[in-house]
Amino acid sequence: MLYELFQWLQDCCDIPGAGLFKYITFRAGVAVVISLLISMVYGGRIVRYLQKLQIGETVRDLGLEGQKAKEGTPTMGGVIIIMAILIPCLLMADLSNVYILLMLLATVVMGAIGFLDDYIKVFRKNKKGLSGMFKILGQVLFGLIIALVMLYHEDIVVRVGMDEALLNKYEIVKTDFIEDAAGNKIEYAYVKTTLTNVPFIKGNNFDYRTLLWFLGDNAMVWVWMVFVPIVIFIVTAVSNAANLTDGLDGLATGVSGIIGFTLAIFAYVSGNSIAAEYLNIHFLPGSGELVIFSACFLGASIGFLWYNSYPAQIFMGDTGSLTLGGIIAAMAILLRKELFIPLLCGIFLVENLSVVLQVAWFKYTKKRYGEGRRILLMSPLHHHYQKKGMPETKIVTRFWIVGLLLAVLTVLTLKIR
Repeated sequence: MLYELFQWLQDCCDIPGAGLFKYITFRAGVAVVISLLISMVYGGRIVRYLQKLQIGETVRDLGLEGQKAKEGTPTMGGVIIIMAILIPCLLMADLSNVYILLMLLATVVMGAIGFLDDYIKVFRKNKKGLSGMFKILGQVLFGLIIALVMLYHEDIVVRVGMDEALLNKYEIVKTDFIEDAAGNKIEYAYVKTTLTNVPFIKGNNFDYRTLLWFLGDNAMVWVWMVFVPIVIFIVTAVSNAANLTDGLDGLATGVSGIIGFTLAIFAYVSGNSIAAEYLNIHFLPGSGELVIFSACFLGASIGFLWYNSYPAQIFMGDTGSLTLGGIIAAMAILLRKELFIPLLCGIFLVENLSVVLQVAWFKYTKKRYGEGRRILLMSPLHHHYQKKGMPETKIVTRFWIVGLLLAVLTVLTLKIR
């Protein structure tokens, strides 16, 4: 809204300073500040309101140190995160940009799923919350929307060399000439494609069409049969993994903030033709606007830590964790960096795998030996360290450090091939 207003003021009245709003970096900085202020100022009011309503977390006795002290802590704090993302994004971003619209949709849809789950748990006193089938259905539908828009919306294109476009028979949306450093004009094509970036591979390219190599030229027509399920799987897996990670004060919030900052870097270089050319990654016209959304995401995560750091005054609940996971998945897919997720979201991955392996091993040993055995003292992984007597704050800090290390390694993969 402010973006459109100042653009109009610049064009109409040439007001000094209005031109600053055309710069993504300036708008991103303002968005972070607004997001932080909303989280910290209005977050406190929401915490007090939820305490007044006595909307507290019911904690199961799992034999963990300090666990009972969390009893009665307000939940559904994800509302603070959603508010701190949506408001500054609506103010500072270009609302005609398809990437921004998709991320706003991601925030609202995933937030609604999580809110409904928390509402059933808290107000209806049903500990199971929203049925797993309905939760998965919502995630699947959202993943389907992301995939179909990427496949068929005319504004979501990738710039490739004209020779590459013709050789691979991509659907060319438009062409353009760009001068190189020597002043030579090079023709580029903007194409509809399922190309994505791959870490550690020379050329840094992968086209999902290659999975349908046996169809020959028809692979482009039927590529949706592969692309759609993969997108749905990523959205579902990452959002649920973020949910599992939300078990200690500040853990999921801090890790998500680190991931959000990394995605902001990817958005900036993917939306900048010079940076994308230098790093040999796909130039995605219009994707630079996602820097604004990433800034809102980062500000909301850090701001929520004001109340969620140990000892937490509020928990984000599924309202927050499903939203954070869904946003991360959607943004990585839109930036064509979804294959970086196992490294970038390594904390989420390990937490998820710890639960899967624990359950699988328990069932296997119970069937084979008559009694279930465990790999970890308790899953997810952070509870294993709690069982070993490690303080909660140390676990969270070390997970943050590992998350930061993984984020740096993910950025380095842009040049390591």
